[in-house]
Amino acid sequence: MMKVGEQVKKIRSKNAGPFWITVDVFCGDDETYQKMNTLLSSNMIAELYRVPVETLKRFAIPGLSVLKFSFPRSVVQGGRFDRDMHGAQMSVLLAELDLALETDENKQA
Repeated sequence: MMKVGEQVKKIRSKNAGPFWITVDVFCGDDETYQKMNTLLSSNMIAELYRVPVETLKRFAIPGLSVLKFSFPRSVVQGGRFDRDMHGAQMSVLLAELDLALETDENKQA
């Protein structure tokens, strides 16, 4: 099993304004970046965060070995039903994602 968080240098999430969340994947080196850029598809990330793929914005930054994913918050920041004011907990979902399982399931489908 290969969890994303065990393969990369750091994953963080944060607000990108009151209506968006951004998840940053710092790969640390070009080899890891290339691997993650291939494995972390937009469809996979959209499914993980339960957002329509059409609303997901993907930014690949090869010079920094960083992948960024931005998507609309399910509730506005600071709203009555907001459970994560800063969006900081969203990175845990991606860090705990088991890519071996995900890629095996994708091969079978």
